[in-house]
Amino acid sequence: MKIRSDLARFGRGFVYAWNGIRAAVWEERNFRFHLCASFYAYAAAYLAGLDRTGVALLSLCVFSVIAMELMNSAVERAVDKPDTTHWWSAGAAKDMAAGAVMFTAIGAVCVGVCLFGNAAALTAIWRGVTAGPLTVALWLASLAAAYWFTFRFGRKKDKEETHDAP
Repeated sequence: MKIRSDLARFGRGFVYAWNGIRAAVWEERNFRFHLCASFYAYAAAYLAGLDRTGVALLSLCVFSVIAMELMNSAVERAVDKPDTTHWWSAGAAKDMAAGAVMFTAIGAVCVGVCLFGNAAALTAIWRGVTAGPLTVALWLASLAAAYWFTFRFGRKKDKEETHDAP
């Protein structure tokens, strides 16, 4: 019996984690942006023909930025609307968490420049994107879908907050 309850508790942890990721997709624009950016980073890796080590470095960066964005969202939620005696601390915590995302993203960009910042990789990516009219149309459609997903999908916090105002 003890083993079954331990396994059930362990399994619930995955459910809670999935719920957190789902909430971030629905409610956090920056999280959706990072998901879209990771899609294009992996597409570039495929087109550039990155080796396994390059893909591993890219994956480490992608998952680090996304994990940091989840942590930033969690901090923002935890300290949102504090009492008046803690407003400065709450603001500082939110700013620090956002700074952590920024530093992680800058590190990921540095790795991206190292992986893709050569003529062979850039040429391979360009050729893959512009291989034909259908390919160009599909890439443009993917950019439109990424824009919609990032900026139009999910719950609109701004609208919800304006309804609360007197």
